[in-house]
Amino acid sequence: MDTSDPDITFNEKGECNHCTEFLDKRAHHKYQGRKSDKELAQLIEEIKLTGKGKEFDCVVGLSGGIDSSYAAYIAHQHGLRVLAVHMDNGWNSEEAVVNIKNIANKLHVEYESYVLDWEEFKDLQISFLKASIPEADTPTDIAILSSLHKVAVKYGIKHIISGGNFATEGILPKCWHYNAKDLIYFNHIQKKFGKLKLKKFPTFGFLNEMYYKLFKGVKMVYILNYVPFEKSEAMELLEKELNWKYYGGKHYESKYTGFIQSYYLFKKFGIDYRRATFSSQICVGAISREEALEVLKSKPYIEEKAEEEKRYIAKKLGLSIEEFESIIQLPPKLYRDYPNDEKRLSFIYDTYRKIFKKEKLGSF
Repeated sequence: MDTSDPDITFNEKGECNHCTEFLDKRAHHKYQGRKSDKELAQLIEEIKLTGKGKEFDCVVGLSGGIDSSYAAYIAHQHGLRVLAVHMDNGWNSEEAVVNIKNIANKLHVEYESYVLDWEEFKDLQISFLKASIPEADTPTDIAILSSLHKVAVKYGIKHIISGGNFATEGILPKCWHYNAKDLIYFNHIQKKFGKLKLKKFPTFGFLNEMYYKLFKGVKMVYILNYVPFEKSEAMELLEKELNWKYYGGKHYESKYTGFIQSYYLFKKFGIDYRRATFSSQICVGAISREEALEVLKSKPYIEEKAEEEKRYIAKKLGLSIEEFESIIQLPPKLYRDYPNDEKRLSFIYDTYRKIFKKEKLGSF
């Protein structure tokens, strides 16, 4: 990590706050050998118990990417009756579409697609681009959370299995990606920069989360934290067992997300998402610092490919390439430049963690 995170601090040893926090707190939630094996067995038993008498034991959010695909594989290997749900926002890569179909067929799991209203979603994405903030992909994050919970309640399912994990995603600065569930922030951006009033888009804020978690009893489960998880090994297994195909880069299962994380954030904010990923992997011993620094000598994108992606994205959003370029060139801003609910949400989530500090399942 470096000062592309404006809030970063370093101790006298040159260690940053992200790594020290990870090693002090979050590392305890990653795979711990026999302890994690026992916890996973108990978790699987709980999921099967709550699914008894129902068609499915759990919902698995499936994007066609490495993490979600491997999470679906692990769930199936442990005998769970999986309902795979894909939130379709119109940006799927061809490889991701094929991966989703292959996973559903090879694992013999049921599959549902939750399709967003394109006109509303397109307007939302343009709004977040015009706001000139790093959270350009927040509309997708919210829609994923909302769609998975809606489908879970529809079938009476109590557990949603996510591909999120500490091994590769345990470190992420707030200024790089602020809380997607802050609806004050979200609604202000759409009202200020959007053209449409949202009628169909599935929002997901703190109150929605409380409703699903406390009243409907729906839990988010990060199953990859309970198993040994190394990306290259997971990819090899998926390719061999499920005919899975790599799509060319982190989060490139979505053409839009891949472009935002590789080109847009680096070019506009100096944010290289690989720093956070590599830092997480270094903390869990998956790679060395020297290996990470060597990779970081190259840019996170290929110039020719990025230019092609720009033209594709601009056209799909209904913008000229000149309009899209002018948006990218707007002065960078952060979530703090807009009305938000950071203080209240921080207090609520911190209080929750203290009360349920032993809980490893929740999305809080």
